[in-house]
Amino acid sequence: MEKIMAGRWKNDLTRADVTPKSLFLNRRQIMTGGGMMLGAGLLAPGLARAQGYSTDETPNSFGEISTYNNYYEFGTGKSDPAENADTLTIDPWTVKVDGLVDTPGDYSLADLTDGMTEEERIYRFRCVEAWSMVIPWRGFELADLLDKVGVQSGAKYVAFETALRPDEMPGVRFPVLDWPYREGLRLDEARHPLTIMATGIYDEPMPKQNGAPIRLVVPWKYGFKSIKSIVRISLVEEMPPTSWNMANPREYGFYSNVNPQVDHPRWSQATERPIGGGIFAKRKETQMFNGYEQDVASLYEGMDLSENF
Repeated sequence: MEKIMAGRWKNDLTRADVTPKSLFLNRRQIMTGGGMMLGAGLLAPGLARAQGYSTDETPNSFGEISTYNNYYEFGTGKSDPAENADTLTIDPWTVKVDGLVDTPGDYSLADLTDGMTEEERIYRFRCVEAWSMVIPWRGFELADLLDKVGVQSGAKYVAFETALRPDEMPGVRFPVLDWPYREGLRLDEARHPLTIMATGIYDEPMPKQNGAPIRLVVPWKYGFKSIKSIVRISLVEEMPPTSWNMANPREYGFYSNVNPQVDHPRWSQATERPIGGGIFAKRKETQMFNGYEQDVASLYEGMDLSENF
């Protein structure tokens, strides 16, 4: 923990490094029409080179990212969130911070991110479920937020909770999960510099269907760990309950690390389907820890990852 804190890497990609939306849309048109002019030459110079933890894979379009995703509070179909999330009220927004912290309280989003938003950086991370995308998130490290509120010595986990608004979220009328949506991380996972609080995509504020106004992003874990529209953050001593693990512990473990060697009981996790590659896109081999093995494997040294899945 202290080693991570003392030597924490700082991402040096800025908003200027993100591919402009107009250039990105033009790139997609070229990919669709010409089919041959692909690669980093069509990216803005800053985004074309890999820096820090960011991947050098081609990012998905804003349209793909914002119209194909999971957010069961707005429906279980991939297009349901984009169609239904406009009902979500995100201003004002309050996040309760409680548990083993020095300064608990109900924080407005502005208070919670005060002094951080000016330092936001672009994190170009891969997102994997049974499908995959490359998303340029805008955000800041969760560790900075934890330092801001002060973590007490007894804390071992960070628990998160999503908003629960039946009047605004049509999906919660159905018992797909035990609402509200809950997630959690071990404290060392939460403090890792790859773990960010995201507030935007590309140069845009976070779309409602993607978890506005603030969400978690943990890129070496399956996408459902990256909880959306957070209204509560709790520092706790015991491993917190998490929604998919509560719903089906045989299929969804607490850790949910991307691990192609451990199959889901109903399907293989050895390959993934990239979104945005067209009808001829081939499935790709899934990478251990989603390609971040060198950065995060030490967090699980000595653990049986088939048991702690």
